[in-house]
Amino acid sequence: QVQLVESGGGLVQAGGSLRLSCAASGITFSMYTIGWYRQVSGEQRELVAAVTRGGSTNYGNSVKGRFTISRDNDYNMAYLQMNSLKAEDTAVYYCNAKLASSDYWGQGTQVTVFS
Repeated sequence: QVQLVESGGGLVQAGGSLRLSCAASGITFSMYTIGWYRQVSGEQRELVAAVTRGGSTNYGNSVKGRFTISRDNDYNMAYLQMNSLKAEDTAVYYCNAKLASSDYWGQGTQVTVFS
């Protein structure tokens, strides 16, 4: 059974930092592209950042220079370091694991940034 479990969300003041974690099980983690997505109620889910199995990364334009994605294949973990947070970063953040037609999602973790 595949599980992706996010943690680390919470309430933070604008300008602060949070680190999200994604713990994966049931997959050969190192083979998957891991992504962080976010969604505001009533809006489409958007890509925040992704890291391929080779370590290449890409970021959404709104988070470039502020967020950093990383992965630890030894522990089947992925992380999203979020710095200089803004109110518009408020959303539910989801971890995603993708490989060909296999596409898995976590349950999400809420991030709320207040001014």
